[in-house]
Amino acid sequence: MNRRLYLFALASLTLPAALAQSERLTQGPHRLEITLEKKEASGWRTVDPGLVFEHNDLVRFRVRANFDGYLYVMNQSTSGRYSLLFPSEEAGTKNRMEAGRDYLVPATQGWFRIAGPPGHEVVYWLASPLELPGEEGVKPYVPLPPPPEPGKIPPNITPRCDDTILRARGDCVDTSAGAKPVGSKDRLPENLAGVPRAASRDLLFVRRPQASVVASPAGLQGPVVFEFRLAHR
Repeated sequence: MNRRLYLFALASLTLPAALAQSERLTQGPHRLEITLEKKEASGWRTVDPGLVFEHNDLVRFRVRANFDGYLYVMNQSTSGRYSLLFPSEEAGTKNRMEAGRDYLVPATQGWFRIAGPPGHEVVYWLASPLELPGEEGVKPYVPLPPPPEPGKIPPNITPRCDDTILRARGDCVDTSAGAKPVGSKDRLPENLAGVPRAASRDLLFVRRPQASVVASPAGLQGPVVFEFRLAHR
């Protein structure tokens, strides 16, 4: 695949209480649910957000928001190169979301193929209640960041199976993958860092066995950026 919000601490609560509180918080004014799907012989299967994929696996995302807005998705591959996943000519150019509807990324009945060195693809998601400036949403609003210099591939995380997680079908699950906040020490790609009014705001992340929920309890006043780490070996 040649194509990455604040985290609330619930550790002090018992597990049932933590889950109940997280569910209440994610019912806020603006929330986005992302489901990761893998193509198999029998069709598409919903998988754990931290599933570790194999080379040449085919994947796609299913997205549902409870607000009207616009979605932009960019990937930094394990080789360090950037690609605009959505909107694009290949994945679909209509990136407006309506509340309560399911959308596929890519939106063209296609898929993304896992390729490149093992590690974590960093899929950057930018959700905005307003459309960002650009050419009809077809091209990036600013040029993609340049590729890394030859021989200088950025350091990457080696996917690891968490043996404490019950895995269906023998799946390997890496708990460090999935939807994540952009860390305080992480540097955003220059095109995302330059988006007017974009921020990492006070966002809540809830990891479910087959979905990732990102919510803004106070409602969005501008674009937000977070990442989805896609593990493969």
